[in-house]
Amino acid sequence: MTGRLDGKIALITGAAGGIGSAIARAFVGEGARVAVTDRDGAAVDALATELNGIRAGAALSCRHDVTSQADWDAALEAAEKQFGGLSVLVNNAGVAMIAPIEDTSFEDWRRLHDVNLDAVFLGTKAALPYLRASAPASIVNLSSVAGLYAGHNVAAYNSSKAAVWMLTRSVALSCARKGWNIRANSIHPTFIETGMVRGMFAKDGEPRDFNDEFRDKLTRQIPLHRLCTVEDVAYAAIYLASDESAIMTGAEIKLDGGLSAM
Repeated sequence: MTGRLDGKIALITGAAGGIGSAIARAFVGEGARVAVTDRDGAAVDALATELNGIRAGAALSCRHDVTSQADWDAALEAAEKQFGGLSVLVNNAGVAMIAPIEDTSFEDWRRLHDVNLDAVFLGTKAALPYLRASAPASIVNLSSVAGLYAGHNVAAYNSSKAAVWMLTRSVALSCARKGWNIRANSIHPTFIETGMVRGMFAKDGEPRDFNDEFRDKLTRQIPLHRLCTVEDVAYAAIYLASDESAIMTGAEIKLDGGLSAM
C-alpha cells in the first residue's frame, strides 16, 4: 500500500460485480474507506467483511437499487454516519444488452437508461452536498468505449453510455463554474471478462464462457490484442479519485487497447 487514497471516503455502486469489487479492493489497498453498495445485499455484505479483514473499519455495505432515490439517500446517509463524509463517488453500476434498435423493446430501452444513466443523475445530485463538505472531491463515472463509438447492434447501450460521458462533462463544468472543488471524469473500457459481458453476448439464453475462441474473437478487434481487465479499471479509478489528478476534470480515460485510435 502506498497511501495514494489516504483520508478518502468513497461510495462505490455495483460493488458486487467484477469491476466494482476490484475498485473497492484497490481503494482500500491505497488507504481509502469505502461504502460498497449493490442490489445484491448479501454479496456486498461479504465484500465488506473481506475488506474489513484487510483493514478494520475500512468498509460498510448497503443494499442499494441505484434507480431508487430513497436508496441513494439511505446509502449516502450511512456513509456520512459511519465515516463522517464522502469525498469520492464511483458510479459503476450498469447493465448491457446487444440488439439493434428494431429489436429493442421500449421496456429494455428504459431499463438500460434507468440503470446506466438515470442512476448516475440521481446519485450525483444527491451526493453533491456531501462531496462539497468533504472537498477536494471526485466523481468517477464508468462509461464505456461504446459511449464514444457506435455499434450497429447496441443502440440502447450506446445511447446510455454516451449520455453518461456527456453528463460527466456537464457536471464537471457546473462544479468548476461554482467554485466547488469537485472534479468529474469518466472511464471508458473495452471488453472485460465480467459477468455483464458474458451475459451481453449470451447464446441461446446462456451467458457465454470466455473460452479461447470467444476471447480471440474479441481481442482481434483490439490493437493491443488483449482484453481490458478489472484491475486496469481499478488503476484508472485510483488516479481519478486521488489528488494526483487535481487538474483533471470533464475528461475521459479510454481503456481500449488502441481501439479508438484506429
